[in-house]
Amino acid sequence: MTVALVQNLRADGAHHQLPAKGVAPGAPVVATVAEIGDLYVAFAGRLAQIVRFNVRAPEAVIEDACQFAWTRLLHHRGRVRRDAVRTWLTRTATHQALKLVRREDRELSLDAILEPAHALTRAGLTATLEELIEQRGRLEAIGRLPQRQQRLVWLHGLGFSYAEIARDCGYTPRTVERQLLRGKRTLRSVGPG
Repeated sequence: MTVALVQNLRADGAHHQLPAKGVAPGAPVVATVAEIGDLYVAFAGRLAQIVRFNVRAPEAVIEDACQFAWTRLLHHRGRVRRDAVRTWLTRTATHQALKLVRREDRELSLDAILEPAHALTRAGLTATLEELIEQRGRLEAIGRLPQRQQRLVWLHGLGFSYAEIARDCGYTPRTVERQLLRGKRTLRSVGPG
């Protein structure tokens, strides 16, 4: 959904409401298209980020799943409580992403079947025995770190910033930086990588 589309939805459907079904009488629901448009502007990026974190999938799958959730919200807007709409969107998008990933796993393309195995090796998509041993060694080295450093190294490796890690774990950014430096120093002293 683009901003222009959201503005058109606001203009066209600002006063259209559906009767609430399956919702407690008097419970506030997402009733208008304009509300959904405002929510989309505020939450679309964060929804994609949450689904990306929950489901390991290509970006196209994440985008399709999020758009599916927004479309379902338009369809069910009179049934979704206003206080639960973000949770509902997250759950719907995550389930759809998982469904799409499972579908992709079941469907094998003819190109993948016909492509020779040595092409995968040349592209660096298969690991050599030495690479697997080295990766195993890195994992074991991380496992020997103190638990706090392990957690911080993993979170940083997953792409979280120092500030995000500090906020989520309850540490100061300086503590996160210091513990990560100690952990990385320990890992470097153990071996390559």
